[in-house]
Amino acid sequence: MFDDLIVFGAKYLIWAICLVALLFAIGQSKEERKKMIILAIIALPVSYVVAKILGHFYYDSRPFVENNFVPLIAHAADNGFPSDHTLFGAAIASVIFLFDKKWGTGLFMLAFLVGVSRVLAGVHHFVDIAGSLLITIIVTVFVYRIVEKYFKKQKD
Repeated sequence: MFDDLIVFGAKYLIWAICLVALLFAIGQSKEERKKMIILAIIALPVSYVVAKILGHFYYDSRPFVENNFVPLIAHAADNGFPSDHTLFGAAIASVIFLFDKKWGTGLFMLAFLVGVSRVLAGVHHFVDIAGSLLITIIVTVFVYRIVEKYFKKQKD
């Protein structure tokens, strides 16, 4: 039973993050929704590219490789840094957080649960999760500042 919860969190909880973010976005004004979409379209792929670049500089063997056990979910024995699942969830949470702290915090909690589930499943270390969270927060804030400047110029 506990293993099933871990597998659910590690593989499928990411879709709940997407659904919650979508429901939040639908409830926003047209202008706010436009800002969110533009921010997401830029911040998500940039976060992924930055993560892949950093992954070339920091290699973290997967726990199941280091400790010779079968993980709860099948995974390639490649670099575990950073966690792509956590990265994606945290990137979405970062975007929402910049528009609503309460919803964003809830989504960050879910993204963290995705990461914890992946650690418990044996496919990541906590450094992979922390790296994903840090990368997305930094990238999203940076992109947000650029997007905000763009929208301020549009109003003028």
